[in-house]
This record gives sequence, C-alpha cells and structure tokens, in this order.
Amino acid sequence: MSDDLDEAVTTFLEQADKAYSEYEQGYADADATLRVLERHVADLRDVADEDVE
Repeated sequence: MSDDLDEAVTTFLEQADKAYSEYEQGYADADATLRVLERHVADLRDVADEDVE
C-alpha cells in the first residue's frame, strides 16, 4: 500500500468516525450521514484507483 493510500484510509476512518459520532449525538439525520459517508467512500476509491495505476 502506498503512503497516499495509507493516508487516505486513515483520513477516511477519521471522517467516518466523525460522521457516526455526529449522527449519534443528533447533529445529523441518517440521510445526511449517508451522504457524507458516500463522499468519503468516493474520495477513498479515487485514491485507491490512482494507487493501482
């Protein structure tokens, strides 16, 4: 795994934890939380695709 991908995974996990925490605390509804997670997954996929090339 490249350093870029390793960093992207770490960033994704941090952002996912934050999104879940905000949902659990009532700061975001389920739909908004899913949209945030979908964006983070897309970002992670982009970096993973670049790493493969």
